[in-house]
Amino acid sequence: MNPVIVVGSFNVDHVWRCTELPAVGATIAGQYATGPGGKGFNQAVAAARAGAPTAFVCALGDDPGGALGRGLAAADGIDLRAEASDQPTGTAGIYVDARGRNSIVIGAGANGTLSAAHVAADPALFAGAGVVLAQLESPVEAIEAALTAGREAGVATLLNPAPANASTSIGLLRLADLISPNETEFAALLVRHVGERMEPDAVAALDGASLHGLCRKLLPHGTVVVTLGSVGVFVSHADEQTRGDAQAYYRIGAESVAASDTTGAGDAFNGALAAALARAPQEPFVAHVRYANRFAALSTERPGAAAAMPRHAEVLERFPG
Repeated sequence: MNPVIVVGSFNVDHVWRCTELPAVGATIAGQYATGPGGKGFNQAVAAARAGAPTAFVCALGDDPGGALGRGLAAADGIDLRAEASDQPTGTAGIYVDARGRNSIVIGAGANGTLSAAHVAADPALFAGAGVVLAQLESPVEAIEAALTAGREAGVATLLNPAPANASTSIGLLRLADLISPNETEFAALLVRHVGERMEPDAVAALDGASLHGLCRKLLPHGTVVVTLGSVGVFVSHADEQTRGDAQAYYRIGAESVAASDTTGAGDAFNGALAAALARAPQEPFVAHVRYANRFAALSTERPGAAAAMPRHAEVLERFPG
């Protein structure tokens, strides 16, 4: 099995659980916990626990947060390729309400110093990969370097264009064989690159043909996977590359779980999707999406981000068949 290479961020998460998300000017009581996070690390842990050999390329500070990242990567068997930074290791402040909804503030720190040179320093790493997965909590030059290295090595490139306010360009999207936005990120990409304005809440309500048409405008050459939270997932392929699927577009419904914390669910989906693609690239794409959907659903029954990622055997036991 060829490895998954994840390029992105590591954060130390500071999490407050409260009845309602705090309003402007409000002071409320909550329960505090801390642990590892960052979209890149979350996705790397998800890929590793989903059964893929995983390498994680990131930047860490010389501080307790950086030591935490190094220790946790080793504990999950992740091949850590960390660039040393003179900035503090990244942090995130997360509020989670009683319904599992969250609000997040990121302090980039070392994540903002990840260099393109470090990402591309070992071409052999990309040459032997199955999938390259990246997000947008790191400098765009570093992400472009990762996707370029994957493309030059003939490896499938998967871009999770998150968070929604991150900078993107047509050039960046052209380096991705697949993109995986949620509704908010999809709406932001439509405004930026297609000139279509849409409220995020309206995305899931679109009929399949209309949503497929927007996806084709956004990424004409590749596959778009729109994660729709409790509604499920929408998949749109280019007509000439349906990745073994019988249909160019379709929906998969959400799995029935007792969700208590949606923090990191999107990262769970992306890491598991990358692992499934690397494990069995010959299988129809729908099988990979269904697995990732189940993996992400199971993660919402547990608190935290990286710590909430299930293991491959747990997913198969919970969702047989």
